[in-house]
Amino acid sequence: MDSINSLFLLSGFLIALSILASRLSSLFGLPLLIIFLGLGMLAGEEGLLGIQFDDYSLAFLIGHLALAMILLDGGLRTRLKTFRVGFRPALSLATLGVFLTSGIIGLLAMWVFDLTLTQGLLVGAIVGSTDAAAVFSMLSGRGINLNERVGATLEIESGTNDPMAIFLTIMLVELLVGDIGGVSETLLFLIEQFGFGLVIGIGGGWLIAKLLSSLDLAPGLYSLLALALGFCVFGLTSVLGGSGFLAIYLCGLMIGNRPGRHLNLILPVHDGLAWLSQIGLFLVLGLLVTPSDLLEFALPASLVGLALIFVARPLAVLISVKPFFKFRWREIGFISWVGLRGAVPIVLAIFPVIGGVENASLYFNVAFAVVLMSLLIQGGTISLMARWMKVEVPLGVTPNRRGPLGVLPENDYEMFVYHVDNQDLDDVPIRLLRFPSGALISALFRQHAMLHPKGSTRLMLGDVVCVIGRTGDLPALNRLFNGDAKLKRERAFFGTFTLDADALMSDVAAAYGLTLSPGEQGMTLGEFVSLRVGGHPVVGDDVGWHGFHWVVSEMEGNRITKVGLRLYQ
Repeated sequence: MDSINSLFLLSGFLIALSILASRLSSLFGLPLLIIFLGLGMLAGEEGLLGIQFDDYSLAFLIGHLALAMILLDGGLRTRLKTFRVGFRPALSLATLGVFLTSGIIGLLAMWVFDLTLTQGLLVGAIVGSTDAAAVFSMLSGRGINLNERVGATLEIESGTNDPMAIFLTIMLVELLVGDIGGVSETLLFLIEQFGFGLVIGIGGGWLIAKLLSSLDLAPGLYSLLALALGFCVFGLTSVLGGSGFLAIYLCGLMIGNRPGRHLNLILPVHDGLAWLSQIGLFLVLGLLVTPSDLLEFALPASLVGLALIFVARPLAVLISVKPFFKFRWREIGFISWVGLRGAVPIVLAIFPVIGGVENASLYFNVAFAVVLMSLLIQGGTISLMARWMKVEVPLGVTPNRRGPLGVLPENDYEMFVYHVDNQDLDDVPIRLLRFPSGALISALFRQHAMLHPKGSTRLMLGDVVCVIGRTGDLPALNRLFNGDAKLKRERAFFGTFTLDADALMSDVAAAYGLTLSPGEQGMTLGEFVSLRVGGHPVVGDDVGWHGFHWVVSEMEGNRITKVGLRLYQ
């Protein structure tokens, strides 16, 4: 009984301490995952609490459960429309990119640690893939609003590159212990990893999404059912020889892209579960490492980590993305930098321990050291690199709070809450606002008192406005309530003037004294910018032409609707 009580006390204390210590992330710029790992190490056998934990099998199980939860949440929050621009380059990075990274690091590790070729390649395979937990946490936690092409590529890559890393790791472990099969058997294993993961993940996710949208359950049960069925998809895929990680990510993707009231009930709960999974996972991994053993490998592991960050990852991105897809050099540079390593390499490093590979502690400690370096160097400078590489897009106004009314099963009405910060709205009667049809102000709060708004009611700065509308009304509402500070940032990025993308290039050229080629005379401005960008345009893309930056400022689906005009700086 005492051991159970101690477990509750220690686990509760460590989780609470991790959450409170997360304030250090904003104060000192430390990545959150580093804090969780550090607390785990401090609580470990050579730390302040002296907790003895060396159960690799249990850590392996916890790692799988936590990563499954994190990937499910990541899939729920990924929009299918991002696959339009991010899927193909992400797939190339998740396969060819992982293979190249693993090979380059494997050759270096063979030389640094005086290993055989197979042993060196195993080191490369373990640290070869990026980590979903690290990427999702860093991009969302730092408030970085990347352009869609870069953000989608990084998120989809981190959610889909585990099968290749797992395949390479298992194949090399089996080769070292003498259990490797033939070439056909090995290739079949790779096909099964991706094939079963794709089919069961997409098919199971579609069925689960349809079930969730058709059921009438108590609000708290939707998230539990989604989690339970997501784990079923993970387990079934793994039993059949596929990648459970890929399957549960795709399952979350299918659930998250089916509209319905269930989604608004699932997302807040799963956000908390994903955070709990990250905290628990990194605390356990921190407990598992022995700092004195880690120090033995610190110097050579640092060489591997630096080579991964500055050589292997950039080369892999350059070879697997640049020749095939229309990415700009600064986008290639940022994608190269955000090759974040996290829990996945450490979990993969447990494979040699469980498999009985000789000198298994080397793989675990090297993976841990590389993860620490990646989180500190890459994770700590993401915001700086995003600004330097100019891949950020200004984050416009969004509702301070929103929630469904539960009136309709699909395309439901929602309550959007805005603070009035826009100077242009001060002392303006409500009847003069350019509201989207179907949306209305249901309540207005001024100095903590609720007013009943009428058409003659004049808005004041600092008012809190409750608007009833639908998701499709958000772009117009966000523009209306855009605060002055955010409006200035948008104008600095997109330009003071905005042109309709349907404008004919002949008219634009006549207005600005520009010269067009014969083939450009009949184009619209949107078609011209899309052609110059190459491939799929996204908000934030810009074309330098005749002394101006022509910047994509708004899109509807695949079509450019507004183009900003900014002078060269």
